[in-house]
Amino acid sequence: MSGVPASAAGRPAPAPGVRRVPLWNIANVLTVVRLCLVPGFVLLMLHNGGHDPVWRSFAWAAFAIAMITDLFDGHLARTYNLVTDFGKIADPIADKAIMGAALICLSSLTILPWWVTGVILARETGITLMRFWVIKHGVIPASRGGKLKTLAQGVATGMYILALEGPLATVRFWVMAVAVVLTVLTGLDYVRQAVVLRRRASSGESGR
Repeated sequence: MSGVPASAAGRPAPAPGVRRVPLWNIANVLTVVRLCLVPGFVLLMLHNGGHDPVWRSFAWAAFAIAMITDLFDGHLARTYNLVTDFGKIADPIADKAIMGAALICLSSLTILPWWVTGVILARETGITLMRFWVIKHGVIPASRGGKLKTLAQGVATGMYILALEGPLATVRFWVMAVAVVLTVLTGLDYVRQAVVLRRRASSGESGR
């Protein structure tokens, strides 16, 4: 140690009372784990032609673990003040990566219609771009409908990953139908809120 203060050495000293959040905290580690599960899930899902019930069960386990980590990493980051710039970027990417990989695999195996995959992925991509459009004007909080949408998508996709037959196959169809409806409705509501937020910001700026 040189004994020279950080400010004198050309490095800004941290503000008193401000805790630096380490990059490799538990929330970010869970996010990275979820990202790493994506290629593993794809390999398991497509193994042996993608129609082997055993390998589909392994793929479902990987998908379920990814969904569970999605529930915990954001909660841990907010509860224990572990929010980082990396987490803000990587968390939504990980969410969409695992869901997108699952939907595309299901459609490529002709298990799920392509239009369902298209609707869900178009909504998720569009809302992500919309967030960047309004981010300097404010943040639109997650709604109850949005949380139900995420839950419905996860449950429905998980049921399609499993090689279900009989009544359960019928049930998963209706669960996916609910997920698609919620996907569209919450997407339209998010667009409405984003437009209102932009208009309020524009009127506020013009009134200065």
